[in-house]
Parts: sequence; structure tokens; C-alpha cells
Amino acid sequence: MIDLLIYSLAATLGTWLLTALGAGVVVFFKTPGRRVMDLMLGFASGVMIAASFWSLLQPAIERAEQSSRLPAYLVAAMGFLFGAVFMWGSDKIVTLSRKNADRSSDGDRFSRIIMLVLSITLHNIPEGLAVGVAFGALGREEISPESLWGAITIALGIGLQNFPEGAAVSLPLRREGVSRLRAFMWGQASGAVEPVAGVLGALLVVKVEALLPYALAFAAGAMILVAVHELIPECQKQRESQPYFATMGIVAGFAVMMVMDVMLG
Repeated sequence: MIDLLIYSLAATLGTWLLTALGAGVVVFFKTPGRRVMDLMLGFASGVMIAASFWSLLQPAIERAEQSSRLPAYLVAAMGFLFGAVFMWGSDKIVTLSRKNADRSSDGDRFSRIIMLVLSITLHNIPEGLAVGVAFGALGREEISPESLWGAITIALGIGLQNFPEGAAVSLPLRREGVSRLRAFMWGQASGAVEPVAGVLGALLVVKVEALLPYALAFAAGAMILVAVHELIPECQKQRESQPYFATMGIVAGFAVMMVMDVMLG
């Protein structure tokens, strides 16, 4: 169990690091090209969509068939929907916080800063839980290369979409007049909650076996909502000038993850 918690901690520390790298844009004023970011985000969304089935939903259904009194499809559907709704709720909090921040007067600069950081921080909690659940699930069977790869790709997908989130905190803070160093510190701090949530998610799955099918489906629902609601629209913003560039990234990411899961499985 200790090893799984360490794996989960290491993975979510990696997603935190990518948040910090995104926040570091404000320090170096060097951003990756738009085409590169579109391709990366598209690839990440394709990976996450494929992983949500082969690495999460399919194992959730198989485990539910073995251990649950409820029909397996019902267990998977409930966990999936709860994960999506949980992520949707966190997104609504983010949206509300940003609207309140935008309505704040110039004299409430500190309030706007706090709202901005808290909104992204709250958004990162279910993402950390999703990574932790994926690694915690490894404890119920002998760890195989394909199951470990599935958990790693989930962490990579979450981490890639954390990069622009770090910048989404630090750059507005810089425009508010905050120093580069402080803007970077606030930006990277927004991802600090993910290691905590990741370890808690892994610990919960390891300790309560009956929750495992629900937890796997929960992570799948959270990932699908992130991919469809955030990553895909973001990478398609240049669609008029580059109609299929980001779309090919999505297709490639899905294909790579599908091949890896099926081949290793």
C-alpha cells in the first residue's frame, strides 16, 4: 500500500510541476507556440478519452461484475455520472468566482487575486482525486505494465492541461500589478492541492474495496468532462485557420492510447 501511495504522490507532484511550469511563463515571458499548444492539448484530450474507457470504465465494469450486487452497467453509470457532476460543480464554482472577481472594484485587487487562485485550486481537487484513484486501483491486482501505463497516462493527460491553468493564474496576476515572482508563486500554489487529493484518493480506494468500481468510473467521468469541456474547445480556437491540426492531435492521442492499452493488455 505504501508503494501505491508513493506512486500517487509522485504522479500528482508531476502534475503540480506542470502547473508550476505554466505559471513560470510570467517569469520568462516565453510561451510555446500556439500550434504546439493546440497539438499538445488535442493529443492529451485524445489520450484521456481513450484512457477513460480502456483504463477506467472497462476495469470498473469487470470489477463490478465480480463484487457488486448491483448490475455492473449501473455501477459504472453511477460512478461515471457522479464524476462528471462533481467536476461540473467545481467548474461552476470557478466560473462564479471569476465573475465575482471581474465585478470587484479596483480597490479590491487582493480579493480578485484570492478568488482567482481559489477558483483554479478548487478545480484541481477532482483532478488530483482522479489520478489518485487510478494509482490506488493498482493495489487490487498484480501491477502489470499495461495497468501502470494506464495510470501514468491519466496523470500525463491531467498534467498537460495543468500547464495553461498555471499560466491562467500567473498572467492575470501580473496584469494586476503583482510582481513576477509573486505571480509565479501564486500560480504554482494553485496546483499544490493535487498531491494531497491524489494521496487521499489512492488511500480511499485501497482501504475500501467496495468503492473501487465506483471510483474508477468516477475518474472516467471526471476525465471525459475535462477533455470535452476544456481541452477540446481550447485546442480548437484556431480552427478557422487550421481546420484539422488540433483534430489530428486528438485522433493521434486516442489511437496511441488505444493501441498501447490493447497491445499491452
